[in-house]
Amino acid sequence: MSRPPLQSLIGFAAAARMGNLTRAAESMHLTVSALSHQIRAIEERLGRRLFVRGARGVRLTDDGQALYERIAPHLDAIERALQPRACRDDSLTITLMPSFASSWLVPRLPRFLAANPQLEISLQSNVGVVDFARDTSIDAGIRFGPGQWPGLEAVHLFNDWVTPTASPALLERLGYPTLETLGSFPLLGAPGGRWSEWFAQFGGTPPERFVAILDDSENLHRAAVEGLGIVLGRMTLARPLIDAGRLVPLFDERFKAEFAHYLVFPPRSRGHGGLAVFRDWLLEEAQVYEAAEALPPPRVLPPPMKPPRRAARPAAPAGRRKGG
Repeated sequence: MSRPPLQSLIGFAAAARMGNLTRAAESMHLTVSALSHQIRAIEERLGRRLFVRGARGVRLTDDGQALYERIAPHLDAIERALQPRACRDDSLTITLMPSFASSWLVPRLPRFLAANPQLEISLQSNVGVVDFARDTSIDAGIRFGPGQWPGLEAVHLFNDWVTPTASPALLERLGYPTLETLGSFPLLGAPGGRWSEWFAQFGGTPPERFVAILDDSENLHRAAVEGLGIVLGRMTLARPLIDAGRLVPLFDERFKAEFAHYLVFPPRSRGHGGLAVFRDWLLEEAQVYEAAEALPPPRVLPPPMKPPRRAARPAAPAGRRKGG
């Protein structure tokens, strides 16, 4: 049996990492049809399906995962050999979401830099998923997800919590909801998803329509700050806004977010001394953060309602005397 073309295996690995044939084809300067043909040739050679194709992309089958785990280390070694890069332990490049950078990491970063002045750290904020095999200038990343990414090692940092939050201006305008009346307030989000989980777990009736549907969590929290509606706030994003008095948690009730935060890195970064120091610091910060978030966030309760003022009795006309 002839050896499979190396290019086909590289294309298969790219599709496995990205979970999307279009992006994988673009990264290799191929058409989607050409990449699909390469993958199909490998499947026919093995007599096994490597991917399950869906509306949002592709997912490895068990056979595909096994093949990827066998070939990925060798492809990484080839990549390193063809694109040598001097690894500097005193320089570290991290990719992460802009929202996580601004709300969680950057406020804590001065403590890390003060304790490690010899380490130069570069943060690359990006909403897209970085391909570590292509961009060898990036050492690691921080991701919010299920904890499994093909070809990457993942270190669990901490879980996230979710609870409804609103701006003080909205609460002043509409009052505070109860668990039973929450569905009658303007809610930000979309039918289904985590709001359905909230109402199923804590009661109340979900609304027939939501006041606005936004494309990501950061925009949802910004809309809540502006008083547009109540957001099912994720505490990593909501906590700085709560501490600043721009959002208020409405209930003690909350539930764990579907995903968690992870430090991820490719095998080539295992021996990076700066990354090892950063990882240990991250784990310490994560432990402190989780301990603080183990209790529900403090709520600012509404002031007691004042009784309505009684109308003053009209004054008697001038010159009118009692019994006159």
